[in-house]
Amino acid sequence: MSQSIETMKAFAMLGFNRLERATKDITDEQLDWRSCTEANTIRWILTHLSSELHAYIPKILKGDPSYKVEGWPEDYVGNTSYSLEKIMGDIQSGKEKLIKKLDKLTEEKLAEELDWFFGKQPKKQYMMLFISEILHHEGQIAAILGVEKRMKGT
Repeated sequence: MSQSIETMKAFAMLGFNRLERATKDITDEQLDWRSCTEANTIRWILTHLSSELHAYIPKILKGDPSYKVEGWPEDYVGNTSYSLEKIMGDIQSGKEKLIKKLDKLTEEKLAEELDWFFGKQPKKQYMMLFISEILHHEGQIAAILGVEKRMKGT
């Protein structure tokens, strides 16, 4: 495995470890708490992240932004019928799939161009972008929990 793929894998694991710490004590009440009506909930953020892992990473690796993962629900993001346990289980399976895909990835495959929302870029750029989403969303969750704590005075 190349050094850059090892780095991607380490970066992803850093994000997953931080996400696990940030979410380990979340309650069902916190899952849907909002500081204001315009704010995303932790549920929305976690389901969005899970969709990125299950639906967007495969699009990158296939080189097809319109690729649809068979069986992945269209209404997954923000779906209030999913329990916290289901969502976290889906993130765990997304993590496992991502790590397996990284283990099989080659520099040649990462060098292939993908024409998506940032224009023509090597797949490596899109993979790094989506891996960085793990840390980005962990930060959002930490911020929501901090605001909630301050607003409730706990």
